Amino acid sequence: MNIFRLAGDMTHLASVLVLLLKIHTIKSCAGVSLKTQELYAIVFTTRYLDIFTDFISLYNTVMKLIFLGSSYSIVWYIRRHKIVRRSYDKSQDTFRHVFLILPCVVLALLINEKLTFKEVMWTFSLYLEAVAILPQLVLLQRTKNIDNLTGQYVFLLGAYRGLYIVNWVYRYFTEPHFVHWITWISGLVQTLLYADFFYYYFQSWKNNQKLQLPA
Repeated sequence: MNIFRLAGDMTHLASVLVLLLKIHTIKSCAGVSLKTQELYAIVFTTRYLDIFTDFISLYNTVMKLIFLGSSYSIVWYIRRHKIVRRSYDKSQDTFRHVFLILPCVVLALLINEKLTFKEVMWTFSLYLEAVAILPQLVLLQRTKNIDNLTGQYVFLLGAYRGLYIVNWVYRYFTEPHFVHWITWISGLVQTLLYADFFYYYFQSWKNNQKLQLPA
């Protein structure tokens, strides 16, 4: 653990809390992609298969439970909550996320560090997390009026991955034999997908304007 990893974890946690705050207090999921939230639920489920078998630390276990619980809670709110689900715009959230899942499964079977069930599932979660934000970004492009909380949620998600890259660089220079190409490349791809969003987010902040993404 180092300050960059901790900052990344806290930023990731903040993104989830911002989204839950929006959904729970405003009773609205407008501008939120159910497809992306379902992908994140799959990501955390396949990544944390070891949660009840391998104990690393109390911090590690608590964070795993938080991300698992929050991802399924958000999906439940959008799908089942009698008020929140009314604000979900299914006609705009049309990204076919199955076309993200299947290639990630195939890639995890072909490119992994060890051909075991847990290792393949963990690798699959890395590949899927790298592209899970795509339905959300597409939805934001279609949405003319992006509210502040949704914009902050996506910004914090991107910032979390950026901080993790700094963490990897730090560990590469301070820890011997720290080389994880699959994790690094997946994280880099994920961060690059946020580049366009970051540009318009900072432009809106600098000009004190409503956040809008080009169609």
